[in-house]
Amino acid sequence: MKVFGLLIACLAIGVANCDIVRMPLKRLNNTRNLLKTMSGLKSTEIRYQAGAPVILRNYFDLSYYGEISIGTPPQKFKVVLDTGSGSLWVPSARCSIFTQSCRNHNKYDSSESSTYQEDGQPFLIRYGTGSLIGFVSYDDVEMGGLKVTGQVFAEATRESDSVFGDQEFDGILGLSYVGASSQGLTPVFDSMIMQGVVDQPVFSFYFNRDSSEHDNGGELILGGVDPAHYKGEITYVPVSVQSYWQFQMDGVTSDIYDLCPRGCDAIADTGTTAITGPPSAFRHITNAARPDINGYVDCRVISRLPSISFIIGGRSFEIEAKDYILQIVQGGELTCMLALQGSSDKFWILGDVFLGKYYSIYDRGNNRVGFADSV
Repeated sequence: MKVFGLLIACLAIGVANCDIVRMPLKRLNNTRNLLKTMSGLKSTEIRYQAGAPVILRNYFDLSYYGEISIGTPPQKFKVVLDTGSGSLWVPSARCSIFTQSCRNHNKYDSSESSTYQEDGQPFLIRYGTGSLIGFVSYDDVEMGGLKVTGQVFAEATRESDSVFGDQEFDGILGLSYVGASSQGLTPVFDSMIMQGVVDQPVFSFYFNRDSSEHDNGGELILGGVDPAHYKGEITYVPVSVQSYWQFQMDGVTSDIYDLCPRGCDAIADTGTTAITGPPSAFRHITNAARPDINGYVDCRVISRLPSISFIIGGRSFEIEAKDYILQIVQGGELTCMLALQGSSDKFWILGDVFLGKYYSIYDRGNNRVGFADSV
């Protein structure tokens, strides 16, 4: 489906007056092995699990986070806003200070909150290189100026240092369907819908790809779409499985190669940096780019690498080498990292490399996901 302009966009989601809330995003400040860590974390987690803007912060196009608060008075946390999972978790005050992952992050203290509700149900997520253990609690959660009361979340009491120790974010806030939520915990956006704090059951992401603007990583729009962040038409496709934001692609092509000859499933995942596909999908690119074990490549190869076209809803969405090769300035020197990875998952994952170029809309009311050219 194609939608033009603000008025038609509002009518298309059943709204006479789009009342959106903006949540700023910021970039993460730790480039060391972030691409490898986040992609491995997410793909493993997937196999274990069956508006208003929030300002995003962006770090060298690697990943983004937003700031939320939990409890009364509010306790602040930096969280990855993740369409590839459903649960909210943050470190607990009961987490041992002798572990790096707990010592280096903000921790939720239930004894300091007048709106805390005890639960205590054990909580566990397993990752490829470790795990996260904790327990379930309830409290008020605020994001982008919107508050939900009695939100279920997990307090992490043990986090693997190999996964979380060096990360700048404190926790993860999942924005998928409840089917992708660990142990069936109600996602925050579901609570917003049920409590009527968003005008419409829609949210959207705009990522600012300018790595020089650390404090302006983009926005999460809660309650609708913002035409100021895209141009042209929105292409919508139905969600094929209401767990992740999963949909059917018509095809994927690159150079002379057909990477998805009979169509294939994909997930729009803001919590993953890379684009992942079948192990053989990017062989023609990796053979030319020759990345090292950490994914670093010679920056001079960018001009020689082919683009990749994702056919979604009958439209071709192109990613060029300058998009899937991350260019990072560290210590005054330019380094480059390949953000394409092979995976054994049954679906493609379109992470921030794709979503940074295309404005993405997540429509729970109509169970569809949309893409348009970002501006």
